[in-house]
Amino acid sequence: MHTRHPVQRLDLPTVIDWLQTRAGGCYGGETITQLEHALQCAGLAMAEQASDAMIIAALLHDIAHLADGETDETFPHGEFAAELLADLFDHDVTGPIRLHVDAKRYLCAADPLYWSGLSPASQRSLIWQGGPYSVAQATEFMEQHYAEDAVRLRLWDDAAKLVDAEMPALDTLIALMEKYSRHVRSEQSAAA
Repeated sequence: MHTRHPVQRLDLPTVIDWLQTRAGGCYGGETITQLEHALQCAGLAMAEQASDAMIIAALLHDIAHLADGETDETFPHGEFAAELLADLFDHDVTGPIRLHVDAKRYLCAADPLYWSGLSPASQRSLIWQGGPYSVAQATEFMEQHYAEDAVRLRLWDDAAKLVDAEMPALDTLIALMEKYSRHVRSEQSAAA
């Protein structure tokens, strides 16, 4: 089990700032930037007419990579991202984000050809993420709430690594996040 110090949860201005100022660097061992990857992933979700929550999850699934001093080797980035975003978005956003790393492990167990389709960087990261699941682990994974959404997110994540791909504008996605987070806050206030 991974342990870490308490997480400083993000507010929306910080999320936007991180996307605008920290996401210009290379995305892992890929040939695109972190921002290009995030926008491509959100664009794939939009193309499939996913819910607003899933589009936001696609955009922010790797936000933990932009945090200071954190790596998957110290704390899984999906879990960390979900914690960072917990005060801002509901479980429909953070649930798939939390599970998207485990979804890769599941897909490696469920589909013998999946691993060979991963990028070299994603194949390498699978090692410290725990490797492919066993049949029993894969079954347990799919019994979790948000597992199916996490698999969808994972497949967009895998496909969103193209140079010069079409992407939605960040401003469009910022407006979507603002609208969605206002909706979540109003529901939380009504429930209180």
